[in-house]
Amino acid sequence: MITAYQQKLRERYLAAPVAQAPEPWQPVLDGGTPVGGLLGMGFAVHPDSGRDLVMVVSHDGHGLFDAVTGEKIARDRDPDPETSTPDAAPDLTCPGLGPIEGTQVRVAGLFGGGLHSTTPDGWTLDVVSPEWPHDRVILSTDGGAHKGPAGDTWWHVFNSEASELRAAGFSPSGLVLAVATSSDLSLWTRPGPAPDR
Repeated sequence: MITAYQQKLRERYLAAPVAQAPEPWQPVLDGGTPVGGLLGMGFAVHPDSGRDLVMVVSHDGHGLFDAVTGEKIARDRDPDPETSTPDAAPDLTCPGLGPIEGTQVRVAGLFGGGLHSTTPDGWTLDVVSPEWPHDRVILSTDGGAHKGPAGDTWWHVFNSEASELRAAGFSPSGLVLAVATSSDLSLWTRPGPAPDR
């Protein structure tokens, strides 16, 4: 049995339509990137450019994407079976590939783990399930309070009706928001601070 408060909260989430993320967030590749059998994802940093990268782990291997453009940078269709899934390591990591070969990437998803749920400048991400097992991803600027109408200080940016949610969160830089489901990867990005001169 749920309380009256919980019922109102549930109704608020159910009434909120999926909306575009607010400025300055911009989608990377409209509609997301298909990744069949996705198990999890993690963030890394390009050693040369310093840009955020996203590594995905799936039944079909590992892939590495530029988080700003969505471009696939590297692919390994046949990773070592001993390290192909993050559950093989106590810290839920998989070996990097392409420009991050030789590093370990923490992977959040089917086997556990998590991504950043806040940014240094006050954005918050929550996953709610008013119609379990379908999860909704909520982006907010109110510290996760989700008060008032949707679109004011909080936005329902993703609904996992078609696939099972694996992970959702921010890159360590706070400049990329990622949502991974069992079938696709959706990314949003925003500009970073101006470089010091």
